[in-house]
Amino acid sequence: MAEHHYRGPSHTSGREVLHATVRGAVAAMSMSGMRLLTTRVGLVGQTPPEMVAFEHAPKIIRRMSPGQRDGLIVLMHWAYGAGGGTVFGLLPDRVRLKPWAGPIFGAALWLLFEVVLVPVLGLQARRGKALRERAALAADHLLYGAILSEFRRRPSR
Repeated sequence: MAEHHYRGPSHTSGREVLHATVRGAVAAMSMSGMRLLTTRVGLVGQTPPEMVAFEHAPKIIRRMSPGQRDGLIVLMHWAYGAGGGTVFGLLPDRVRLKPWAGPIFGAALWLLFEVVLVPVLGLQARRGKALRERAALAADHLLYGAILSEFRRRPSR
């Protein structure tokens, strides 16, 4: 059996990064479920991935049937979530292993969208959105982050 050496508080193994990538995809899937609820009850009109796709997608995507387009948008969001999980997994242990790290990371992703991507992409669908919609989107990003951090402290090594 191979011997494993602890390399200090900042070491992140490839296995942990892969685990975080999978958690990111699962967290994005959970967000999809929450977004289904918030759009169906009228809290959210259009999700951020839908906004980006409808306003900036290549013509080939806009020509897809609504079902195909919706499926592609969901898959793209899951891939984006996996990428976010990878970034989270690369954070130093001293940060990533704190119970608050995931929710703060999720909130930071939401703020990045609101403060940077909306103006840069000129997303018209985001302008003038109600506080309840912003709160619902912030909540699903907190859910994403909570799943990234697995709702608990990681065991000490």
